[in-house]
Amino acid sequence: MDRIDESRPFIPVGIAVLTVSDTRRLDNDKSGDTLVQRITEAGHRLISRVIVPDEREAIFEQVRSWTLHDEIDVVITTGGTGFTGRDVTPEALEPLFEKRMDGFSEVFHRISYDKIGTSTIQSRATGGVANATFIFVLPGSPGACKDAWDGILRAQLDYRHMPCNFVEIMPRLDEHLRRGGKG
Repeated sequence: MDRIDESRPFIPVGIAVLTVSDTRRLDNDKSGDTLVQRITEAGHRLISRVIVPDEREAIFEQVRSWTLHDEIDVVITTGGTGFTGRDVTPEALEPLFEKRMDGFSEVFHRISYDKIGTSTIQSRATGGVANATFIFVLPGSPGACKDAWDGILRAQLDYRHMPCNFVEIMPRLDEHLRRGGKG
């Protein structure tokens, strides 16, 4: 079903990683480490990595600022997708989305279900586009980050992936803005 067209060049994209946590630091952020390792091994450029507390405004402002950064094509967040009072990442970021990516959540949950069964419903993983930047909101476990990267993002962020991928549509993500906001 999925295939890599070796006649096409690999095009690295700029990615920022945000860990949402009240307790993690760079020296114990296993989920962030998992994403960084996979991003760099795939040949992409890690532009920034930050940890912010589970606070809506801090999450929103960090991601919004990254969507305005010319070198950042993709933002991946990890953490804050559960149901407890401090889990606010979807609430912080979904208002930023110009377009929701419902299929990302659906495919993530299908992959996750194969690994952890019905426990996958305890995550509110989501995705969307804002300011011509893809945003993926992942749970805070290393396993969830592996599932999302290995099962979805690695292929979709590879220009050689056929029959289609996110990289080939990146130049057109802001065409509605160039048409005066119509569309």
